[in-house]
Amino acid sequence: MIPEDDRQASWSRGHRGVEADIRQMREFADMLRAEVDGNYAPHLPRIADDMLAKVPNPADAFIELVQFMQAHWETQQATTNAVWGHGHTTGHLAHAARQVADRYADTDAFSAARVADVQHALGRPGDVPAQPTPSPSLTNPTGPDNDGPVTLP
Repeated sequence: MIPEDDRQASWSRGHRGVEADIRQMREFADMLRAEVDGNYAPHLPRIADDMLAKVPNPADAFIELVQFMQAHWETQQATTNAVWGHGHTTGHLAHAARQVADRYADTDAFSAARVADVQHALGRPGDVPAQPTPSPSLTNPTGPDNDGPVTLP
């Protein structure tokens, strides 16, 4: 009897399985890693410079502007976190693809990787180097840590 991990999902029973070319999976992993290292990570310092630009502190009397600036800062910080995490997460995906490809390298060209193998490869953050630097912490223009002048309406 086939173990549950190796069975197709109940909604896809009766359909053929997904075939994966192990050699192409390894190539994909290597190209994805090279893309992140060569064309993504080098641009992060320039993005940080743009994101860290100081924004004037709005006057408390203009409540709509204060609320807008607060929402803008929250969105900008979330975006910065996503941009910094993208490279690391993509590198993790490349590492997982490489790990699965390496595991099945000595089998026939089209091998059925078990779902558990893929989940195991994706669930091992310790195998991938830690994110090199945390995302920059942006100054909240409406917060107490903004020592700039207040812009009056």
